Amino acid sequence: MTITVCIKWVLPNRDGDERFAGISLADQAALETGLRVAEALNESCTVITVGPAAAETSLRDALACGAHDVLRVDAPADTDSAETARALATYCEHSRLVVCGDYSSDRGSGSVPALVAARLGRGQALGLIDVQIVGETLSVVRRLDGGRRERLSVTGPAVLSVEGSVARLRRASLRATLSANDAIIDVVTNDASGAIRRTPEAAPLRPYRPRARVVPSPTGSSALDRVRQITDTSSSKGHGETVVLEPGDAANRILESLHTWGYVQES
Repeated sequence: MTITVCIKWVLPNRDGDERFAGISLADQAALETGLRVAEALNESCTVITVGPAAAETSLRDALACGAHDVLRVDAPADTDSAETARALATYCEHSRLVVCGDYSSDRGSGSVPALVAARLGRGQALGLIDVQIVGETLSVVRRLDGGRRERLSVTGPAVLSVEGSVARLRRASLRATLSANDAIIDVVTNDASGAIRRTPEAAPLRPYRPRARVVPSPTGSSALDRVRQITDTSSSKGHGETVVLEPGDAANRILESLHTWGYVQES
């Protein structure tokens, strides 16, 4: 069984600029809470979001912070709460615990955790302001109306929603961030019939980087002579040449030159 964290990627109203998109502080607290519980109970932590391809940025951030698996349910950014909860519940059925933020950065209704709990038929503890791990039990404090508080012990499968003050998301290391950038994100799509099909992940686009050029080894009687030869910039090393050839011969000449310069290897 796993600990599942549900996050919501939100595109702010800034002319659709995705650079300012992300998840709320409550969702960040949910992710940190899920990671802590998974570590304490020796479980894996899976992070799920319902949204467009741009939402994968937040999933990669979750991987960098320590999540074991991530999943994106492909859907428009403005998918309503009931449909979002239905999609999330499909992939939370075998989770030991489901942790959500109690609000998102857009509508902020906080209804999705309750809808997920209803679909799963599980107990729910919503609006938590404190989560403590005591052995295999969670001791949580829930905010009530009128400034009151309610302390609960969570022992079985349940759905939790936490406020942003519950935990501060850990900082990912540079190595983990770079590794997450190359990770493959699992994507599933809900079609009109409600069936789920897994879609292949396209290879990430990267800028073209030519192979390193192969140059002759420096020759010299001393190390200083060889260093001078390598760093010599006194003369031009260009390969400028004008030739007039037929198309076929010109193509062959280009390939020969690329091979000589080290950009193409013999097949």
